[in-house]
Amino acid sequence: MKIKIHHSLPGRIRVRYDLDTVFPRQALLTQTLIAVQDGITDISVNTTVGSFLILYDEEKLSEKQIVSLFLALTEKYLEDDSLLNAVAEVPVMESIFGVFIQTFIIYFAKKLLPLPLRTILLVKDLVPRVCSALQRISEGTVFSTELLDAAALTAALATGNRDTASSISTLLSMGEDIELITRRQSYGNLSRTLLAGSDEVRIIDGDEERTVPLNAVRPGDLLVVRQNSLIPADGTVEKGEGLVNQAGITGEPLPVEKQPLSTVFAGTLLAEGELYVRVVSSGKNTKVQNIIDMIDSSQNLKASAQKRSEMVAEKIVPFNFLLTALTYFFTRNITRTLSTLMVDYSCAMKLAAPISVLSAMKEAADYGISVKGGKYLEEAAFADIAVFDKTGTLTFAEPVLSEVYALNGFSKDEVLKWAACLEEHYPHPLGRAVVKAAENLGLKHPEEHTKVDYIVAHGIASSYGGKKIRVGSAHFIFDDEKIPVTEEVKKIRSTASDSGDSLLYLAYDGKLAGIIAVGDPVRPQAGQIIQELHSAGISKCIMITGDTENAAKKIAEEAGLDEYIAQALPEDKVRFIEKQKSAGHKVIMLGDGINDAPALSAADVGVAVDGCSSIAGDTADIELTKNGLENLVVVRKLGSGLIQKINENNASIICVNSALLLCGIFGLISPQVAAVLHNSMTVAMCMQAMKPVLEEKQEFL
Repeated sequence: MKIKIHHSLPGRIRVRYDLDTVFPRQALLTQTLIAVQDGITDISVNTTVGSFLILYDEEKLSEKQIVSLFLALTEKYLEDDSLLNAVAEVPVMESIFGVFIQTFIIYFAKKLLPLPLRTILLVKDLVPRVCSALQRISEGTVFSTELLDAAALTAALATGNRDTASSISTLLSMGEDIELITRRQSYGNLSRTLLAGSDEVRIIDGDEERTVPLNAVRPGDLLVVRQNSLIPADGTVEKGEGLVNQAGITGEPLPVEKQPLSTVFAGTLLAEGELYVRVVSSGKNTKVQNIIDMIDSSQNLKASAQKRSEMVAEKIVPFNFLLTALTYFFTRNITRTLSTLMVDYSCAMKLAAPISVLSAMKEAADYGISVKGGKYLEEAAFADIAVFDKTGTLTFAEPVLSEVYALNGFSKDEVLKWAACLEEHYPHPLGRAVVKAAENLGLKHPEEHTKVDYIVAHGIASSYGGKKIRVGSAHFIFDDEKIPVTEEVKKIRSTASDSGDSLLYLAYDGKLAGIIAVGDPVRPQAGQIIQELHSAGISKCIMITGDTENAAKKIAEEAGLDEYIAQALPEDKVRFIEKQKSAGHKVIMLGDGINDAPALSAADVGVAVDGCSSIAGDTADIELTKNGLENLVVVRKLGSGLIQKINENNASIICVNSALLLCGIFGLISPQVAAVLHNSMTVAMCMQAMKPVLEEKQEFL
């Protein structure tokens, strides 16, 4: 690839390439290939202006070497189909406002053309509509909006009403463009989004450790995964210990200890420690990819139902043709007959409905709600069952202190203070909860202990006053430190199990000083939101979680849910939703993790809450980007309001156009006036459609 240096600074260089010879996808491939080179710290590409910005380590690379890397990318690489197919398509940004501007510019520009040329362009616009009408007839639908549109344009042209024909053609084209853009909501490349941080992996080859691309990993390979790294493939731990955050896959809110022979999943995060993983599945065979396949399958089953306004328009079309025929039969007046053909219901309905949808979507965005299509607002209004994930949806997925149990003469403050003093040295989710709780209570813990030693996946060891002090897991305290398990400890364990809490143990001088319970509590507003949903017409609010029975029961009771299902796998959630749909229910599913994505896609409406994983956000039909669950009631009211607005608009369109048809039949208006009034009414209905659905800002909590 030929490049030209635009400007250069130490460790930073911007280069330009020829937009005429390098296509956007080739530029993305170049970015991918350069990014994996040793010494490149970051590279970004702007495919609009044709430039790369490269940040590099001066100790490993020089400016000349960077230029050589680009020059080495010949046609052999840039025209390789397998490499090009491995990078994502360059997204095309589309603007609804651009459609309006472009349509009207073209409309008025055509008026400046000579009459013969304008006629040719009108015929060119008419031919595809005639073909579409004929195709619908061949499919068995004789009277369709396509036939009505083609008949109106043909009649206008045949009678010399070119301006009328041009107006009708413009309005129809604009409505179709708006509709097309609305349908183009993309789910993106889910697997690439999920593993964006793992494009390279460390593989053990004999006695050497080397870096290879993620797509080069095969079953049987031995990988090394270090702290704060994503696990790139499904596998079995062969060596090492660590804590893995797999909430996105299994729904477990707290990191899980992994030791030799433990199973790990692609896309989960190694929160601490180091693991040597023998690959069992990679690429399309991973658990993450199975989830993605379920999403794709479920998405393909989602039929794109026609908007209600279009169905109404289709049903009225035969009556429109019948009225035209009757007018000619009884009056034998071609002018009156053309007047009835100039006025149709479909044009206004096709425009007003998508504009109503866009208006509602914009209004939703003002509340912090991202909606990927108007039909999802409509489905949300009809839903009668709401299904919730637990971790990160009804809870924050952030451990907090639940209780401190002081034992053997120690006070609660002493237990919490000493635990925080040790945990602050090696922060992990449970430790952060302890440290934060001590800070909130104003417990100061001076560094009076000796050196702190961290034992991965076990706990922390130190000494104070010449005596051992330990904090960590049950295995660390009772098995390694040989501290006896008393009846009191068993009772505390039972209580924690019932409440779904995790436990940390603190020992001093060979005695158990205390036990700290850490949990993932329900969101404080969850109970009130459930009540609001019941009031809004949701008959059942159900939680499905991969967490334990006791943890699920506690959250369900605190949130006021109607039912709950514990220890569920992603496929269990999908089966439950499909069962409810088969029974005639409309289902809203709320979740935030990778494991929720198949259920989000299977539901009539999938809703991702703020802070969700990328894959959940991409899969969901609606994303609550602000205010969390509070906005779910807003979604419900926006959906109901949108349906009401579309129905009212359709009723107005039918009434006004029916009045115009009557005027045409009795000869009170000419075809030209009928067309002008019809088009004016269409614009007026579009303006009405742009008004907000909710008249006042909603305050629910």
